[in-house]
Amino acid sequence: MRAHRVPVSLVIHFVWPLLFVALLFFQQTASSQSNQQNTQQQRPRTVGANQNTNARPTNQSQTNSAEEVGEGDVVRVETQLVTVPAVVTDKTGRPISTLRQENFAVFEDGKPQRLTNFATTEAPFEIALLLDTSGSTRDDLGLIRDAANAFISALRAGDRISVVAFNNERGTTGPIASVDVLTPLTDKRIVLRTAVANLGTSNGTPFYDALLRIGDQVFHDPPTDQFRGRRAVVALTDGVDSTSNSDFEEARTKLSRAGVAAYFIQVSTEDYVEDRLLKDCQDDGRLTLSAKQLERFRRLFVPSAQREDYQDFCRLGQFERMDISRQLYNLARREMGELARATGGRNFSAASLQEASAAFAQVANEIGTQYSLGYYPSDKTRDGRFRQIKVELRGIKDANVRARDGYYAPKQ
Repeated sequence: MRAHRVPVSLVIHFVWPLLFVALLFFQQTASSQSNQQNTQQQRPRTVGANQNTNARPTNQSQTNSAEEVGEGDVVRVETQLVTVPAVVTDKTGRPISTLRQENFAVFEDGKPQRLTNFATTEAPFEIALLLDTSGSTRDDLGLIRDAANAFISALRAGDRISVVAFNNERGTTGPIASVDVLTPLTDKRIVLRTAVANLGTSNGTPFYDALLRIGDQVFHDPPTDQFRGRRAVVALTDGVDSTSNSDFEEARTKLSRAGVAAYFIQVSTEDYVEDRLLKDCQDDGRLTLSAKQLERFRRLFVPSAQREDYQDFCRLGQFERMDISRQLYNLARREMGELARATGGRNFSAASLQEASAAFAQVANEIGTQYSLGYYPSDKTRDGRFRQIKVELRGIKDANVRARDGYYAPKQ
């Protein structure tokens, strides 16, 4: 059979259009893939958002704090959340526990802020329980244990507690008072009671060091959403520091920046201490003011005096000893009052350790009626400056609100 030859012009007429269509399709496909790749590379990144696309934000603050940043932009660090504990009472002083977020308005340096976090009075707490087992309280260790156990029993099932106390550690010249974190934050009551049973005693009161240790260790990790704005230190103490390496300003700044409310049960030990300060230096029953206490007194009250005049306790007369002791007790009461007001906590008095259990019950009731408000400040300047906070009520008559009075902005 004879084959027929197809003219070349006919081949070009029919085949070339097909080749042109195939080439065009290939170019479009390659261009689409390239554009898709570039889009993925240039897509804005979300800072602070949940990376799991199937997960929902756990609270409103996570949604509000997210910020889209384009490729090549500088990623700005999320503004620090400011937490504000608040207690609301009626005209008779009874707590009001049925308020909602819209009942509160928060101002920073006079400017209104938008609340992004709100916790009701039913939300659980994290508490550092600081027990002063030094000096005048050493002989009443059993009463301290009873009061601490009563406080633990009064808290709610979801509350977590860390037990902190003072102890002695071996030094080159003898025992040195130290801070002892007996247990981290836990809701296991048997662990807490075991820690209370193992309380030690110390020859001094490193009170400021203890507050710093609580901020650095107990509350080192950021709070989970469940406990955000619901952290406090509850201290049973006379507040008179005798051996700390740090000072009050450091402790106040640490707790304020950590958003920890400070509650103090102020035990009156002044008469006990003064009676023993007046004893002769050779008397085994005497108490002495430490070199750090004397230097703190000189620096704060008589800064023009010579250091050597306040280095030897036994060279001081009885009148001088009593005057220094009273000044230090007054200082401690002022500092505890200032710290409680600044952090949104409160002071409670116990005339003796026998009354400490009743004071602890008051603290537990106070904590159980506290709201927690949170906002991201509109002023994002990181200047370390103190910023004043004011909380007002909306739609509530004949009620009072008590909240922290301010905080220190973070520094660069």
